[in-house]
Amino acid sequence: MAVEVNKGTNAWLKYDSRELKEVMAFAEEYRKFLSANKTERSCAETVIKKAEKLGFKDIAKVKKVKAGDKLYASLMGKTVALFYIGTDPLENGMKILGAHIDSPRLDLKQVPLYEDLYSDTALLDTHYYGGIKKYQWVTIPMAMHGVICKKDGTVVKVNIGDEPGDPVFGISDLLPHLGAAQMQKKGTDIVEGENLDVTFATIPLKGAKKEAVRANALKILEKKYGVEEADLLSAEIEIVPAGEARDMGIDSSMIMGYGHDDRVCAYPSAEALFDYAKGETNNFPKRTAVCLLVDKEEIGSVGATGMHSRFFENTIAEILDRMGDYSELKVRRALQNSVMLSSDVSAAYDPIYYSVSERKNSAYFGYGVVFNKYTGSRGKYDSNDSAPEYFAKIRKVLDDAGVSYQTAELGKVDAGGGGTIAYIMGNYGMNVIDSGVAVMNMHAPWEVISKADLFEALKCYKAFYREM
Repeated sequence: MAVEVNKGTNAWLKYDSRELKEVMAFAEEYRKFLSANKTERSCAETVIKKAEKLGFKDIAKVKKVKAGDKLYASLMGKTVALFYIGTDPLENGMKILGAHIDSPRLDLKQVPLYEDLYSDTALLDTHYYGGIKKYQWVTIPMAMHGVICKKDGTVVKVNIGDEPGDPVFGISDLLPHLGAAQMQKKGTDIVEGENLDVTFATIPLKGAKKEAVRANALKILEKKYGVEEADLLSAEIEIVPAGEARDMGIDSSMIMGYGHDDRVCAYPSAEALFDYAKGETNNFPKRTAVCLLVDKEEIGSVGATGMHSRFFENTIAEILDRMGDYSELKVRRALQNSVMLSSDVSAAYDPIYYSVSERKNSAYFGYGVVFNKYTGSRGKYDSNDSAPEYFAKIRKVLDDAGVSYQTAELGKVDAGGGGTIAYIMGNYGMNVIDSGVAVMNMHAPWEVISKADLFEALKCYKAFYREM
């Protein structure tokens, strides 16, 4: 049902006892996924493992492709495309759900470890990733996740801070008694990027001639992971908030956790495709269904694993080739004739900071999945600005399926803005619109979503696959 916020119905009010159990059960599945997967590598690996259990095969190992096939492609372990092949020629277009699985965080620099000799403290130097309020990332427990790649080809997984009994890490801040000058700074300068250094160790190595604490920290890393300092040059270590995502509110109606942006859309997107691909034998979809989970959105969708890369386009070419139907023209047609939901989050209305919102065009907790006809900023720069004809078709699909949905902009016109992968896919000429879950505290270490909105997103994505 379409929601007019000022006179509509909160989605929680429509659930009977059976559906309420479904809402809470799916939210718990997602909460566990979010807690266990704090990097894009981990998200991709988890999705691929489930896909393989459900019969999806690696395209690289498949010689021929036909209707009904369930396939996946992955690039560098950080971007995944899932396909459920339909009976229509691929050049007629696909129905695509696209989300990103990277989130704002702190990355270790290539040469991260140093010692402050005055205090006998070893620290890790970081470079923040994505748009963050730097002051929010200090004095909270942090964990280390990622990989260290050795010259012999060995890839060592790192996970410290989220297992039972693990130590955690942290970034210091000034005590208020000595922070008078600091508090006079602009918010962007209260904590400077070069001061987001992680406190790592304080015990010196007996007998070490210099930098004894640093030497002891390296010894611990060598014992735990079998790596030496030089191996950190070829490492990808992310510093993220430690701890599980938690239910929030006396009614447990919300989830507070790290990385909702955009895993809260990526997870139901993948689950919707997995559900769709359970179709009856020989009763395959007409249009090929795709779930695309990409990296690097938080820094502009650039690089090999970002949406600006040729990965998806190349994968379509590979599938057409295995169908015996490849041509460059058919690749172009397949992309232009597709329809897509760019599954990305929107800014939730905050009752404390309401001044940046325009109430008629804001996303509210509990009112369902959010559609943003355009994102971008000030004058719609860098936005997709979806075709109204396309959204009209989607409205019918959602109304017929009983999905609660709302429309929104990302705050007041001159207040700011943001972008998604929608405009990149729109460059192919395909119909794309942003659709996702409203998030409060976006880009903070701990973000918040409504369980009802998560569930309505799942229903939306399922209906999109069935009916578009």
